Amino acid sequence: MNPFGDRRFPEPWLRPHQARESTPTDYENALASAIEAAFAAGIWDLPGLVQRLNADGLRTPAGEPWTEARYREVLARMGR
Repeated sequence: MNPFGDRRFPEPWLRPHQARESTPTDYENALASAIEAAFAAGIWDLPGLVQRLNADGLRTPAGEPWTEARYREVLARMGR
């Protein structure tokens, strides 16, 4: 049996925020919104995303302009 009370298998993916250990910070929410807006505008490559983040005025957590290397570093740190 499963949580549904029958023999169905549960969905094979995580529910939103299931793997989080804490609530997102205001900065994380702002960054997520900026990334979603870039995707909605058809920007799918890293150089374009970095350019869009800088154009929108959103800086790294250290207050620096985005570069591809900084983007990778920040996302890797947030993903831990």
